[in-house]
Amino acid sequence: MRAPVRFPLLALAVALGAVLTLLLGAAPAQAAGYRYWSFWQGDGTRWVYATEGPATARPEDGSVQGFRFSVSEDSADSARPRRAPDFTAVCGTTPAKPGEKRIALVIDPGTRTDAPAGEKPPKARTACARVPSAATAADALATVAKPLRYNGQALLCAISGYPASGCGEQVSSTSGAAEPRAEDEPGKGPSLGAIAGGAAVAALAGAALWQSRRRRR
Repeated sequence: MRAPVRFPLLALAVALGAVLTLLLGAAPAQAAGYRYWSFWQGDGTRWVYATEGPATARPEDGSVQGFRFSVSEDSADSARPRRAPDFTAVCGTTPAKPGEKRIALVIDPGTRTDAPAGEKPPKARTACARVPSAATAADALATVAKPLRYNGQALLCAISGYPASGCGEQVSSTSGAAEPRAEDEPGKGPSLGAIAGGAAVAALAGAALWQSRRRRR
């Protein structure tokens, strides 16, 4: 009598373990994000996350500053303003004056997904602020987007009164607020987990078929 074939059973076990691992790993992450206004600076045609706050940043004449309200885990995950940093488009008709500077501002309150419960984000807008040469980005923002609201740690909490309450509060991803925004991210194909899961299922089927054929011989 021929000895029983062990390899197909081992392949089945390994493949099944891979499928279970993928399925468990596909569970929604419980990571938390924070709802806040992020601060950006224009660099040519792209946005760069600011390395200092608007209260200390002193942009030069002809610069573009951006503010985006969103839910994100950190600066690497933060959503950029959805309008390009184009100084000419915002301040092109504003003439320069001695002792003053022109700062183009892009103010993007984000999406309904980012909004606190019961609030609706206003439309994104741009404004050209003419301020003294020594003014900060916060000074420029105050000339065109009052009322501003700050907390005790000088964190910018609201622009033009939005949002009405809250300031940098933690938001669980299970609430749905930290999910990817369709406006910010391009469409994506099948995930790596889905592809690997399909491969594992195929391995299961192949191993079972191989075992069946060996038994018939």
